[in-house]
Amino acid sequence: MNNANTGVIERKATIFNIQKYNMYDGPGVRTLVFFKGCPLRCKWCANPEGLEKKFQVMFKSNSCTNCGACVSVCPVGIHSISKDTQEHEVQHNIDCLGCQKCVEVCNAKALTIVGEVKTISELMEIILEDKTFYEVSGGGVTLGGGEVTMQTEAATSLLQACKQEGINTAIETCGYTKTENILKIAEFTDLFLYDVKQMDPDKHFEWTGVRNEQILTNLKELLHRRYNVKVRMPMLKGINDSEEEIRQVIEFLMPYRDQKNFKGIDLLPYHKLGVNKYNQLGKEYPIKGDPSLSDEDLDRIEGWIKKYDFPVSVIRH
Repeated sequence: MNNANTGVIERKATIFNIQKYNMYDGPGVRTLVFFKGCPLRCKWCANPEGLEKKFQVMFKSNSCTNCGACVSVCPVGIHSISKDTQEHEVQHNIDCLGCQKCVEVCNAKALTIVGEVKTISELMEIILEDKTFYEVSGGGVTLGGGEVTMQTEAATSLLQACKQEGINTAIETCGYTKTENILKIAEFTDLFLYDVKQMDPDKHFEWTGVRNEQILTNLKELLHRRYNVKVRMPMLKGINDSEEEIRQVIEFLMPYRDQKNFKGIDLLPYHKLGVNKYNQLGKEYPIKGDPSLSDEDLDRIEGWIKKYDFPVSVIRH
C-alpha cells in the first residue's frame, strides 16, 4: 500500500479518531475509523468534534493553569489571556491550522487538536496491525464519523484497500448524500449500519437540520439492490419513542423484512457521553432536559417491533 516512491498521489482522509477493539459497530472485533465532517446537526450528537471537517481546538478549562505558553506559539491567535480575568480564552471562531504547537507547549494537557489528515496507506498500516483479531472473531473495519459519505472518494479507496486484504467492511451512515455516492461506497461495503432517526420529514428537519426524503430514497435503493443493511434507530424519550413512530418505521421496512440482506434493527438508547465535548469546543449542548429511556421503555419498544417478526436488539454500551 505504500505509494511514497511510486509517484502516485494517494487519496487522503480527514479523520478525528481511530478506535480499536470495537465490539458494537458490526460483527466481531473491529477497528472503527471516524471521518470528520457531517451534513446533519442532530441535537443529540455524541461526537460534535466530528461535525466540521476543519481542525478544531478542544480546551479543558478545568485543567488549564493559565500559563500563556500557547498564546505565544499559535500562528493565528486562537489563544489569548484575558486582561480582565487573567484566564486563558480560546477563540473558536478562528480557524485552526492543525499545527499542534499549542498542544506541544501545554504541560497541563488542557489542549487537544481534533482532526488529522492521513493517507490511505497510513490508515491501512494501523488497520492491518489487528488483522489476526479480525480473522479470529469474524470482525473487520467500520468507517464512521461524522459522516463517511462527505468524503466519498477517500472512503471508497479505504474500503477497497480493506477488501484487497480480505478484511470485512462496514460503514455507519446517516444516508444523507447523493445516491451515486452511496452506491460507489456500496461496491466495497459488506454491511451498512444505516440510521433511521425519524420518519416525518418536518420532525426530521427540526431535530437534525435536514429533511429525510433523500435518506429514505437511498435506504430503499440499498435494500432493493440487495446490499446488506442493518437499520439503527437512536432512541430519545418524547422525540421518536412513540408507538406511532415505531409503526411508521415498520411500515417502511415491511417490504424488505424477509430479504436476507435486511439484517434487522438496532435500538441505540440516548446517552450523555458527548456532553462535555461541547463545552471543550465552545458550543452549547442543544438538548435541554434528559430524554433518556428507561429499561422498561426500551423493552416496550423492542416488544412493539418483535410483534411484526422483525429482528431487533437494544445496543447498551
